[in-house]
Amino acid sequence: MTTREYTRPAEAEIRAALTPEQFEVTQACGTEPPFNNAYWANHEPGIYVDIVSGEPLFSSLDKYDSGTGWPSFTRPLVAGNLVEQEDRSRFPVRTEVRSRHADSHLGHVFPDGPRAGGGLRYCMNSASMRFIPVARLEAEGYPEYAALFVREGK
Repeated sequence: MTTREYTRPAEAEIRAALTPEQFEVTQACGTEPPFNNAYWANHEPGIYVDIVSGEPLFSSLDKYDSGTGWPSFTRPLVAGNLVEQEDRSRFPVRTEVRSRHADSHLGHVFPDGPRAGGGLRYCMNSASMRFIPVARLEAEGYPEYAALFVREGK
């Protein structure tokens, strides 16, 4: 495992690095439109990292089509990189998911996911994540996750 540290840059740096939509979603708890975002239909193998800090969040191995129009996962890649908190901004009350190190708003987790996958649906915003395909994991500094995508006997 790498000992890479993930930190939250200064707000001016975040604002300069993100698109207006990415900034609205991650910093102001916005939501992108369903079925009109970068990763809802992405089926390529790889990992998803926080767009602000780069901390690993989810794997394509745990991604599934929830029919909601947003990328959905059954579990996090690194549970310690997620923080859950009560979101009372709408009714019913929901559980918001944020990144631990950058404090980016990622989306929400719901108890209506596939039972076989643990029963949770991590419904995330594409705008809060960056996808790293398997072929780029080492070059992007995430070599420890490449082994997840190697099939036995190949």
